[in-house]
Amino acid sequence: MKENIVKDKSFKLAIRIVRLFQYLQTEKKEFIISKQLLRSGTAVGAMVREAEHAESKADFVHKMAIAQKECNETLYWLELLMATQYLTEHEFMSICEETTEIIKLITSIIKSAKSNS
Repeated sequence: MKENIVKDKSFKLAIRIVRLFQYLQTEKKEFIISKQLLRSGTAVGAMVREAEHAESKADFVHKMAIAQKECNETLYWLELLMATQYLTEHEFMSICEETTEIIKLITSIIKSAKSNS
């Protein structure tokens, strides 16, 4: 079976986001931003999975664009968590790099799909 890097990376990001959500809720007692982060951070992989079975190339591009937006929103919540001292700079940088890499992958996939239309 062919390896799907963006699928694998977005799934691994979702796992990290779920674990971060659990940490923020239990250890830091942060309940608002963490829920937003959980929603957007897990939506990335879900949209990538939906795109696998898109009905058309346009539908594929649309679903990947939503994944890209969710990934960007995830970065926003991570930045906010760092700015409000819920995350250390080290914790932030680790997950931020992973999230940024996924945005770049998705952006490249979207550009490629559009140019092949």
